[in-house]
Amino acid sequence: MKRDFTARPLKVFASYYKPHWRLFVLDMACATLVSATDLAFPFFTRMGLERYLPEGLYRTFFLVMAALAAAYVIRGILQYVITYWGHLLGVRIEADMRADIFGHIQSQSFHFFDHNRTGQLMSRITTDLFDITELAHHGPEDLFMSVLTLGGAFGILLTIRWELALILFAVVPLFLLFAVLQRKRMRRASVAVKQRMAGINAQVEGSISGARTAKAFTNEQAEAAKFRRSNDDFKTAKGGYYRAMGIFFSGTEFTLAILQVITIAAGGYFIMRGRMSYVDVLTFSLYVSTFVTPIRKLNSFIEMYMQGIAGFGRFLEIMNTAPDLADAPDARELGPVKGDVAFSHVSFSYEPGAPEVLHDVSLRIPAGSCLGVVGSSGGGKTTLCQLLPRFYDVSAGSVTIDGQDVRAVTQASLRRQIGILQQDVFLFADTVRENIRYGRPGATDAEVERAARLAEIHEDILAMPEGYDTYVGERGVLLSGGQKQRISIARVFLKDPPILILDEATSALDSVTEQRIQASLEALRKGRTSIVIAHRLSTIRGADHIAVIEDAHVAEYGAYEELLARDGVFARLVRAQES
Repeated sequence: MKRDFTARPLKVFASYYKPHWRLFVLDMACATLVSATDLAFPFFTRMGLERYLPEGLYRTFFLVMAALAAAYVIRGILQYVITYWGHLLGVRIEADMRADIFGHIQSQSFHFFDHNRTGQLMSRITTDLFDITELAHHGPEDLFMSVLTLGGAFGILLTIRWELALILFAVVPLFLLFAVLQRKRMRRASVAVKQRMAGINAQVEGSISGARTAKAFTNEQAEAAKFRRSNDDFKTAKGGYYRAMGIFFSGTEFTLAILQVITIAAGGYFIMRGRMSYVDVLTFSLYVSTFVTPIRKLNSFIEMYMQGIAGFGRFLEIMNTAPDLADAPDARELGPVKGDVAFSHVSFSYEPGAPEVLHDVSLRIPAGSCLGVVGSSGGGKTTLCQLLPRFYDVSAGSVTIDGQDVRAVTQASLRRQIGILQQDVFLFADTVRENIRYGRPGATDAEVERAARLAEIHEDILAMPEGYDTYVGERGVLLSGGQKQRISIARVFLKDPPILILDEATSALDSVTEQRIQASLEALRKGRTSIVIAHRLSTIRGADHIAVIEDAHVAEYGAYEELLARDGVFARLVRAQES
């Protein structure tokens, strides 16, 4: 279901009820019957005490009492429906919101993830939406029941003694005014709590991810100190929230207590004047007790609203962050390609006004050929390759495949044509089989095994405790570096793309392991257009052409032996590495 997240927050929130309107109607219907039961008890109690008992209608009195008892049995059943199905409604709405925000985050470009910490994003997807369940369920229900009960009670009390009814209900607006004044304070405090909680999540995520590094440098105490600072900030923010909540609830309890005092004092006055009976005062007292539930519900609603709307506001903040890379309105599918890649006068910087990482770069890689890319660290090699699958957009110039600008085709169809192998291999916490199958979800076990054979990892997998069903651990921690790299190669074999990017794919491996993997890489590159970013220059000796990227420019371009003969930048790099 498409939603306009730029609309008013309450309108967006209400739109999430639409797919679950049957549950919502059931919840509201049960809430109506529960409120009607609460209103009926004082009314029939007064009737029994004023009419049935004095007139000797004992049978009628007990029949009415039996009917009230039956009504409360039904009320209990209705309360179960409200509690179970109502909460289920809230959970479904929360799940819909979580699915929307997860999908929206997935649609963001690399630039978004460059500027947002993982822990912060996790907090938006999980913690910030926890309170939505309670608000989505209890919010409309509590507000509806409170208005219905208070309105019904007020109407009945007006028929008994309108002066006393007006006195009592004059207190309710004062309470609501007090609640509104406190609401803004509680909302600010709730937002601060969520921000601090997101900070804790980010700190924990970073500390757990870097646990091995922390231990290697014996920096556990430093990590603990950073966590304590985040935790202390959270405690301070939470204290501010509870201070505001304490003022709010103490004011509420005072309101509830003073209503009974007003009832007895004013009722006594009217009894003295002969304008009310003791039964009337008792009925007023029972209805004041009935007020307690809706007023408490209003309290709960305001608290839930403050917490829920704070989380919903942070939800909308993400949902209204448009991806800075989007498919053009007329973007077309990129069908099967030959793999002729061209960079034409490409310039790029990560931020507007920032120094250019690439400037006026022009390169052509004919279909089926291999381009080696070398240069010093930070020279722009990886950035150049990230422009091809459109992880970032060029600041100037164009990148084309078979003459088609990558900005004119859909991102999904573009990336289906490109396979990427990086130095930092990411494996999911799953089995070997599923990590290879990630290259082409839906591939058969036989196809997965064939890809593993091509990557020369099949025998290693069979030697593992559970074979292809062996769990690889978080980020593949249970495997060696060479095994992780060859599994990633198998993943690309399974994808079978016409264009291949190798981003220093073997630079983190020892020489012996690199030699074993090199054969797999050669097999993978065969018949494909390949861009190889090389740390070890010997690995690109067989490249058709080599581009030397220095200071955002193409400093040299040519074949391996040709560049050596020039005795320029490339020759110096080779000599430096050999020495």
